[in-house]
Amino acid sequence: MDKDALRKAVAASLIEVAPNVDPATLDPAKSFRDQIEFDSIDQLNFVLALQEALGIEVPELDYPQLAGLDAAADYLSSHLGSTA
Repeated sequence: MDKDALRKAVAASLIEVAPNVDPATLDPAKSFRDQIEFDSIDQLNFVLALQEALGIEVPELDYPQLAGLDAAADYLSSHLGSTA
């Protein structure tokens, strides 16, 4: 899976948790918490949605690495062996 496909998966998972958010309006380099109302329960639900969508397991200690659009895509890319 390439990074563009991963970004789309991240955006789709974000929409599941925060349906009123348009991922296109977010700064991909900033964390979700810095841009929208996104608490720890939202973060957990976001990670669970990503895990389900991609069929992966993310260790709880790695959840902070999924805090924003680019961060999540980078993390997933490095852990799934994706291409740029």
